[in-house]
Amino acid sequence: MQNYEEETGKKALWRGKITEGFKKWQKGERIYPKGKERINILVTEEKKNRWQKFANDNNLATLSKLIRESVDFYIEQNPRLSELNVFHEYLHEFKENLNSIKGFSHLLIDNYKDDLNWDVLLKIKEIFDKSLNLEKIIKKIIKTDTKNLQYDILIVDDDHSTITLLKEYFEKKGYKCKDVSLGTEALELLDIFIPKLILLDILLPDINGYEICKKIKSNEKLRRVPLYYITAVPESEIYEKMSDSGADGFFLKPFDMAEFNNLIGII
Repeated sequence: MQNYEEETGKKALWRGKITEGFKKWQKGERIYPKGKERINILVTEEKKNRWQKFANDNNLATLSKLIRESVDFYIEQNPRLSELNVFHEYLHEFKENLNSIKGFSHLLIDNYKDDLNWDVLLKIKEIFDKSLNLEKIIKKIIKTDTKNLQYDILIVDDDHSTITLLKEYFEKKGYKCKDVSLGTEALELLDIFIPKLILLDILLPDINGYEICKKIKSNEKLRRVPLYYITAVPESEIYEKMSDSGADGFFLKPFDMAEFNNLIGII
């Protein structure tokens, strides 16, 4: 009983009766130290193996230690991540306004340079140059602040139900997803971080999906990223555009989710 109490910090006798913990300890069952509780979580075999590999690669003694440190890190970092999300919302709005300033000043220089007073023209040129410098600073800030905000799959679709369905499917298989509803947003993200897979709707509010695909596949850094259309566009039309746009394949809405299993091996 003394050995049990020294080992666990718990009582072997309580009010003259042998405790249940001591009985279990006598049978060889593991008893956790006082002040600590066991928490059970259920995960897939695939996720467990992935976590275990990460723990081994990073010299973490046990999977439990990885989970404890991960939870503590998330709690500490979560306020910062929330602030960062708000920061990027403001940054995106600022960038849109900056694009307007840059665009209009460039338009004035190109179309009215012969009609404007020289001093006015110089001032417009100064505004244009400063907008270019600000754009470079913004891109640098975004790259610095988002270098740890990585993801596996970029989903480009303006339909909320489609995004929810795909994110649930892939995240259950251990992949991190990022979604946007505009083609311009997708191209901006791809300038910052390159994912393992792109799922792209063809009918978007701003840019046609075929044109987005062409831009991606013509970019040396991005052209090797697998890109698949997710769309309700007729199959015959997609086949006509496939070779021209350079997409790797397509999935028709409503989806047969089993078909997405074919992507698991390439992510």
